[in-house]
Amino acid sequence: MSISIKSTLIELTPALADYTEKRLSTITKYTEGECMIAVEIGKTTMHHKNGEVFRAEVNVTTPLGKQYRAVSEKTDLYEAIDDVRTEIVREIKGAKSRTQTLFRRGASKLKGLIKGV
Repeated sequence: MSISIKSTLIELTPALADYTEKRLSTITKYTEGECMIAVEIGKTTMHHKNGEVFRAEVNVTTPLGKQYRAVSEKTDLYEAIDDVRTEIVREIKGAKSRTQTLFRRGASKLKGLIKGV
């Protein structure tokens, strides 16, 4: 697994990089094999009137070539990182269940054809 972290309009501190890596390293248990994770964190713009708005974006590429993407904007950067992690896990799990359902449906039809013969 390789995680690349990019920051926009903020300084990437070691504590922030460590927190991001720790939270997103658990994504690999939902994918098969080694995956590449690209993370972009930072502020959206510098001109907000009511506080700051932080953005976290995650792109996951699996060894099979499938790509998943999630984006979150929150007023707290750590909250945005946590939210984007739950979004990407939900997306990966959903794709996995769709492929399993399709496989089971096909196997059921094949079994019906064999019984009919």
